[in-house]
This record gives sequence, structure tokens and C-alpha cells, in this order.
Amino acid sequence: MLGWTAKRELSKINYRIHTDAIKQNLIPVEITPAQASIIYANEADVLNVAMFGVTAKQWREENADLKGNIRDYASINELICLSNMENLNAVFIEQGMHQSERLMKLNQIAIHQMSVLESDDNDRKLLK
Repeated sequence: MLGWTAKRELSKINYRIHTDAIKQNLIPVEITPAQASIIYANEADVLNVAMFGVTAKQWREENADLKGNIRDYASINELICLSNMENLNAVFIEQGMHQSERLMKLNQIAIHQMSVLESDDNDRKLLK
């Protein structure tokens, strides 16, 4: 349980890196806070779709009986991958990469990283 808690804290730190990149590169000064929150949510959904294949709203609709959000039910490997993707997406945003290109690239990265993280060979390496 300690590992999961530590990973959640790391995710929060990486979330800040991600939101700072959004703030500095995607949010025009002249928009309202409500409009800015839509941009933040949209970018969070880029990560959700890349990782889980659904937006936060779609997940809530499909899991109305559960409390919390999609990330609250993520495995440690999914949280590791999400943490990595937040950092990468921040870099991609700063490079001026279009959102659709970022989504495709992040999805490919998520698929690759999850296959590495969940491989039996990786488990044996960690035990040595």
C-alpha cells in the first residue's frame, strides 16, 4: 500500500508540471477562469483517452455506482504510466505539438509502457 501512496504523490507533482505547461502555452490571457478550466479538463482527457480509452465523463457515466474518478481506480502500473505521460505531454505542449498528434503519440507510449510494466519478465527483474 505504501508504494501506491507514494505513486499517487508523484502523480500529483507531475500533474503540476503538466498544468503549468498548459497554463503557459495553451491558455490565452484574455479568457475567463471557466474557459480555462475547460482547457485543463480537455487536456486531462487527452491523458485519460490515451491511457484508458475514455474521457472522465464517459468513465463516470459507465461507473455511476463508484465514487471518485478514473485515476482513483488505476493500478500502480497505470499510475506510473500516467505520471510518465504527464511529463511527456508537458514537453509536447511546450514544443507546440498539436493535440491530436499528442494523443496518438501518448497512446502509443501508454501501450508500450504498459506492456513493459506488466510483462512477467519485468516482474522477475524486479525480484532480483
